[in-house]
Amino acid sequence: MSELRHDPINRRWVNIAVERSRRPSEFHFAPPVPPEDEPPCDFCPGRESSTPPELYAVRESGGPNTPGWLVRVIPNKAPAFAIEGDADRRGWGVYDRMRGIGAHEIVIETPVHRVKPHELPLLQKAAAFNASKARIADLLRDPRFKYILLFRNYGQAAGATLHHPAQQIVATPVTPPAIAQQLETARAHYHHKERCLFCDVIDQELTEGSRIVHVDDGYVTFAPYASRFPYEIHLYPRRHQHQFTDLSNAAMEGLAAHMLEVFRRLDVVLGDAPLNWMLVNAPNPHAGVRRAGYWNTLPWDFHWHFEVLPRLTPLAGFEWGTGLYINPTPPEDAAAFLRDAR
Repeated sequence: MSELRHDPINRRWVNIAVERSRRPSEFHFAPPVPPEDEPPCDFCPGRESSTPPELYAVRESGGPNTPGWLVRVIPNKAPAFAIEGDADRRGWGVYDRMRGIGAHEIVIETPVHRVKPHELPLLQKAAAFNASKARIADLLRDPRFKYILLFRNYGQAAGATLHHPAQQIVATPVTPPAIAQQLETARAHYHHKERCLFCDVIDQELTEGSRIVHVDDGYVTFAPYASRFPYEIHLYPRRHQHQFTDLSNAAMEGLAAHMLEVFRRLDVVLGDAPLNWMLVNAPNPHAGVRRAGYWNTLPWDFHWHFEVLPRLTPLAGFEWGTGLYINPTPPEDAAAFLRDAR
């Protein structure tokens, strides 16, 4: 019989449909586009003039917008939000509207084309994260932006349009609803218990152990108790930390090593599956226009983390119509497969 589980962080229910349980080999997804069918890649070295001028780069040699870079950050050619102007929020009858200001940047993780998530060298992965951290820190200084999202799409089914490894950074003038829910829940838990909800979840997962995927001195990855999707996993720093940009450059190597190991296990178990990962970070505490008490307990009640979502099952009418999810793979089974991956 299926089991409904409640997620205490996001306050949502998930149906763990054990009668639909599927082994890793039973999931199917479209293979990547063959290399010979790809157009020339604008993210590859030698095509710097095909992109907007770089905003940030880590280089071995050369000058701006030339080859010789290790990591390169550029504006998105077709940004979801525009950097110029002010929000100009106003009412229109019962509705609200504002200008779509923000930022949309691409972090090209490596000069090498077609690298799977687990194949990036450790120092290269750390350099890419440090570049993203530098850009997030810069965008957080802009009081127009309330939230900065870092994410990566891998595979066509996950929304990737290019095969070159690249993260994306999007700054928005509003706090996204999914983030606001976590912030509200975390604050309520802290006011009630004077503890971080995320730290409580981490402690319980480490104690119980059945959903742990990978753990080391600095980080822990587990399949959430109320996982929305098969093989959904979350990665947390074990030490309480609310803002990703507080992580030192040296400590970033530990994060990179942990994440590469997690991606290696996913590849062993699921193959070259499409996936999305995103950084769930604290909102901008310096946002210019904000409500009284706007997230003023963040240093104590919030805990940054990554969410990794393999795209193995589609969302359909039930999910869109209810906001509930049906997951055919119990997280305990998913964690066991990933834990045992060699």
